Amino acid sequence: MTTIGIIGVGLMGSEIARSCVVNGYDVVVANSRGPETLGELVAELGPTARAATVADAAEASDIIAMIIPLIGVYSLPPEPFAGKVVIDGNNYYRKRDGEIEELWNETTTVSEVLQAQLPEAYVVKGFNHLHPTQLARERHHPGGVRQATALAGDDDQAKKIATEFFDTIGFDVLDLGPLSEGWRVQRGTPAYGPRFTIEQLREAAAAATRFRDR
Repeated sequence: MTTIGIIGVGLMGSEIARSCVVNGYDVVVANSRGPETLGELVAELGPTARAATVADAAEASDIIAMIIPLIGVYSLPPEPFAGKVVIDGNNYYRKRDGEIEELWNETTTVSEVLQAQLPEAYVVKGFNHLHPTQLARERHHPGGVRQATALAGDDDQAKKIATEFFDTIGFDVLDLGPLSEGWRVQRGTPAYGPRFTIEQLREAAAAATRFRDR
């Protein structure tokens, strides 16, 4: 049984957890405040879910969804994430995260920052352009034309694993290429937010422009 670790369980992380449980995954949830603060969510999720510390959740999981504010990335311990597929759902918001020159001038991307912090993990960009309500919709109304989501990553096997995961929870997947291409679905781009089919998402990603070029 594949275990999904979810680091950060606000609105988005909680919806990911619900989608995972509905689709047969074991789930370990964690936040910066400690597992004792997650009792209500774990009770809702049921017997296949439990709460843990960030390090314990990472060690116990096969795939990890990283859904924390960007500032928290810089203090993550690298060791528990070694060898794990980590799906990065982060975005850089200047007002929230402050002046981070390398992200504002786009000499790197948010997911590359996470990869540098977790050098032995396999980081895949994903979730960041979705809204929590979209996960709930795909969970409650399966069938028909599915919503597409984009991913990017430098390791083909990690992307394959992430693609299979997204397919299981109800999404078609557009592979953007290497991790450096994850900016194509960052906040402020055409792909950020709308419910797209895979062809529509491909067109939106191709039309993206960088902050520095606007």
